[in-house]
Amino acid sequence: MRDPYRLIRPTLMALDAEKAHRLTLRLLKSPLAGLLGKDTAETPELETSFLGIRLPNPIGLAAGFDKNAEVPDAMLKLGFGFVEVGTVTPRPQMGNPEPRIFRLVQDEAVINRIGFANEGADMVTRRLSERRAASRMGKIGINIGANKDSDDWIGDYVNGLQRFSGLGDYYTINISSPNTPGLRALQTRDSLKPLLDALIATREQMSRVRKPPLLVKLAPDLTLPQCEDIAALALEHDIDGLIIGNTTIGRPNTLQSPLKGETGGLSGAPLRELALENMKTMFRLTGGRIPLVGVGGIASGQDAYDRIRAGASVVQLYTALVYEGPGLVKRIKEELSALVKRDGLGNVSEAVGKG
Repeated sequence: MRDPYRLIRPTLMALDAEKAHRLTLRLLKSPLAGLLGKDTAETPELETSFLGIRLPNPIGLAAGFDKNAEVPDAMLKLGFGFVEVGTVTPRPQMGNPEPRIFRLVQDEAVINRIGFANEGADMVTRRLSERRAASRMGKIGINIGANKDSDDWIGDYVNGLQRFSGLGDYYTINISSPNTPGLRALQTRDSLKPLLDALIATREQMSRVRKPPLLVKLAPDLTLPQCEDIAALALEHDIDGLIIGNTTIGRPNTLQSPLKGETGGLSGAPLRELALENMKTMFRLTGGRIPLVGVGGIASGQDAYDRIRAGASVVQLYTALVYEGPGLVKRIKEELSALVKRDGLGNVSEAVGKG
């Protein structure tokens, strides 16, 4: 049967990228969401455990698609093993002026300079609370950021962690967006240590039963000494996981699109090799003692498998959906399952770090 996404793709691609995204969200919230397909079938070899959480498969939706937690369940129905919403800041934020999302079609990439545009913690808390009261069909993470005009970024992250207590299965601290001036400086040792100190202290107060898993999302443009510092701090603070990584400010000389000079973070296929090498580096630096999430250029089962063999416990994707549609999730799972079986493994978790 023909992929339903192919029928609406020309309309979406003819629109401005951000308008197309808004239309997609409206469709996902409507009774017509079924047109995008549904995949709840899972196979035993892809079931895995991440952060002590059982997942039906290791393929997740990266933050950025569902910034305001409008459609997490709809995305889970498309076959994702887990969904990460956000980035959410304490107060609503408009972000940067439009246009701020650019498709680099020839490169299967996107450049965005959105700047943490979101409806704020109050709105997202309300939606997630309503979702929890109704039913929780799958696992979600909440990606937390700081307001651009805040005079206390550490306080913003602490605020986010407190506000979303009990609403997420894990929490991601996003200190690597290139679109909030100065934010990436939080990845330096002198800035990251007090941030982690504050977050760990806050987490200790949140639950005496189960401490909510805390992850840090890193930029792909870090130097080796910076990676070494972050790995050491993550181990010292018992951080539960690292997401490797965010969009890049780099511009590979292979880019063909006339939009390649736009300011912002680059994602998609051109990020694949850089993200893979970064995964290998961080897995080595952490000695496999911290679960890692692979993001950047994931568009096939082979991409997912390569990242897992490099050290990722799970992977996330977003940009490839722009070009391939929701049917991509099912295809990646089928391809990944075949690769696991080909190599004589009983479960995908056996491949982690074996590359």
